[in-house]
Amino acid sequence: MPALQKLAGKFIVIEGLEGAGKSTAIQYIQDWLQQKEITEQNIELTREPGGTVLAEKMRDIVKMDVVGEQLDDKAELLIMYAARVQLVEHKIKPALAAGKVVIGDRHNWSSLAYQGGGRGIDLQLINDIKQVALGDFKADYTLFLDIEPELGLSRARGRGELDRIERLAIDFFNRSRAVFQQLTEQEENAECIDASQDFEQVKAAIHLQLDRWYASL
Repeated sequence: MPALQKLAGKFIVIEGLEGAGKSTAIQYIQDWLQQKEITEQNIELTREPGGTVLAEKMRDIVKMDVVGEQLDDKAELLIMYAARVQLVEHKIKPALAAGKVVIGDRHNWSSLAYQGGGRGIDLQLINDIKQVALGDFKADYTLFLDIEPELGLSRARGRGELDRIERLAIDFFNRSRAVFQQLTEQEENAECIDASQDFEQVKAAIHLQLDRWYASL
C-alpha cells in the first residue's frame, strides 16, 4: 500500500516541556514523511495554542503579562480549549478530511499536563471540558519529548526572553512532566523520546518510533 494512502488522514502530535525541541522534532517528522515520498502539499503543520487567526489572538492572551491583572488558572484553561476548538474545527479536521498528514506542535495532553499537573486543576474537570469541546477527537500518534525541566528551561532562555509560562517555578514543570510521563505510559499509540540527547540521536529515535508505528498500521 502506498505510504500516502496508509498515512492519509493521520494526526501526529509532538508534546513536551519548554525547550524540549518540538520545532526541531517536527522537522524530523517532515523528513521521515518525505522519505515516504509524501510531499509538502500533503502535510499540514499546526501549533497550540494558535494555528488560526482567532486562535493566535487567544495565544497572545495566554502568553502576555497584564499589569495589575493576573490571568486566572481556570480562565487560562478555557482559553486553551477555545483556541483548540478553533484549530481542530477550522484547520485540523478539514486537512484530515482532505487526506493530509497533520503534524501538531502540542494538543490535548498539554492541557492535562500544564493546567492539570502544573496548575493543579482537577484532571477529571479537564477531561469533562475536553469531551464537551472535542468529543472523542484525539491524535492518532503522539511523541513525548522528555527532558529535565532545568535543561529545557536553560535551552528556552538561550532563545531569548522567557514568556509568562516559561517564567513559572521549576516545580510547575516537574508536575507537568510527571503527567506527560503518565499519559505516555497509559496511551497505546504514544512513545517517549529522550530529548536530552544530541540532535542526531533524537532524530534517529523519532524515525525508529515512526517506523514501528507505520508498520503497525
